[in-house]
Amino acid sequence: MSRTKKSPATAAAASKTATSSWRGWVAAAAKDAGTVTLEKRLWDAADQFRANSGLKAQEYSGPILGLIFLRFADARFGLHRAKLEKAEASSRRSSRVDNPDAYHAEGILYLPPEARFDHLLHLPEAENIGAKVNTAMREIEKHNPKLAGVLPKSFNLFQSTLLKELLKMISEIPATMDYDAFGRIYEYFLGEFAMSEGQGGGEFYTPGSIVRLLTEVLEPYHGRILDPACGSGGMFVQSARFVAEHKKNPANELAIYGVEKTDETGRLCRMNLAVHGLEGDVRHGGQINTYYDDPHTATGKFDFVLANPPFNVNAVDKERLKDAAGAGRRYPFGLPAADNANYLWIQLFYSSLSAKGRAGFVMSSAAGDARSSELEIRKKLIEAQAVDVVVTVGPNMFYTVTLPCTLWFLDKGKAKTERADQILFIDARNVYRQIDRAHRDWSEGQIGFLANIVRLYRGEEPDCTFGGKGAEEKIMEVFGTKPKYVDVSGLCKNASINEVEKQGWSLNPGRYVGVAPGEEVSDEDFKAQLETLNEELETLNAQARTLEQTIAANVTGILET
Repeated sequence: MSRTKKSPATAAAASKTATSSWRGWVAAAAKDAGTVTLEKRLWDAADQFRANSGLKAQEYSGPILGLIFLRFADARFGLHRAKLEKAEASSRRSSRVDNPDAYHAEGILYLPPEARFDHLLHLPEAENIGAKVNTAMREIEKHNPKLAGVLPKSFNLFQSTLLKELLKMISEIPATMDYDAFGRIYEYFLGEFAMSEGQGGGEFYTPGSIVRLLTEVLEPYHGRILDPACGSGGMFVQSARFVAEHKKNPANELAIYGVEKTDETGRLCRMNLAVHGLEGDVRHGGQINTYYDDPHTATGKFDFVLANPPFNVNAVDKERLKDAAGAGRRYPFGLPAADNANYLWIQLFYSSLSAKGRAGFVMSSAAGDARSSELEIRKKLIEAQAVDVVVTVGPNMFYTVTLPCTLWFLDKGKAKTERADQILFIDARNVYRQIDRAHRDWSEGQIGFLANIVRLYRGEEPDCTFGGKGAEEKIMEVFGTKPKYVDVSGLCKNASINEVEKQGWSLNPGRYVGVAPGEEVSDEDFKAQLETLNEELETLNAQARTLEQTIAANVTGILET
């Protein structure tokens, strides 16, 4: 389907009445069994590495990810070297095969001979392999300055026999494997390390299907991108993939900026960027803390903000934030009284956007209904006409957290469009693919389907570049052969700000989308409804007590006269 524009007014008019019902979309599991087996074998090797090294998870994760990084970088290097050799054979020009600039120009790392994977793989066990790998990492940094200080160099802590076994195991990753499959292996390891290190908040990464939906909705074709809690850099990688799929070079289209509190995780991010041919200004470690620090002078500066911040953080020193609160500052709607940083993050994302900037981020489900000072901040954000879309995500979509969450999308440019007074709510809890008993994700078709609901709401034609036939067929099934946006009970609702005000400024999609015929009310929706009824009951009880006191006082006054 093409990407021509249709009138937003048409979409808005069509959204007034639901014309169909929704019963969910559970996609068949379709994960590559060969890749799963390879992931498992590699992880078993990592476990053996840990058991025999006596190191903690955070000490061994860096070296192992460093070797996987090297295998991937070597595969890209080898392919480009072969192209240069072929070109040299048919040309009289001087050789560029060993010129680092010939690789850097294509966003590929140059690997000197002593840093190539096969060289390290075939070292005899009698050699000090740990020292050799450390040297390889230093040489890579020397020839690729953007990696200076990033690569792990603690391989000398491990016995040569263990490193030899690990190199052999990692060599099982085919050099011809496509980058996405390699990325899944890298993500698998990040997830396993996150679980083994107890990172319940998913500090290392966000699952690819979540990130992909964020990028599909934001559509970061060109501009400056910020992730102020960037972890291992998945938001940047998926944004680049979006650009590449739309036939442009992401290195030319995107300017990447990140902040990461944990130094080791920041290095993982920079490695991740490097293997994908990307560069960015990622500040990490030291004393950098996004709440207090603004290393990119972000206010009003970015076209896109993507993030998965830690939820429900407490003990933020708000005294240090007072000067950053107020109109035109980092926290434009004020500081929340609650000991919870969710609405600090939300304001940071909003304030970092340019006049037409868009943000997409993962947020705790509780934030949509938070009360007191947080409600006041949410009300101001909604009245600023910046909230564009809110999506409820079901449980088990994250490797490290089982709870459901929400995806929020802000669009500062929306205030000057015909949908200025509208917010789209999507309930995606019944859209998923079961990977195994404990984990779910979205298929490409499901991601394309959800993203195209947003495009229809915006008055655009669907774009099935990502999602393909599966997304296109589902869009036509639900929204017609000539798709136009309509509210669908149990799936989506285009609500006015006036409707949101009547719901107590809630941004919980369950309040608006409703329940499809035959569907049971979820625990989360029941809790939200119960909280609302309980608040109404408390208000009525308080009014009754006040009225009772007034009546008693009047009766007493009459009797005393």
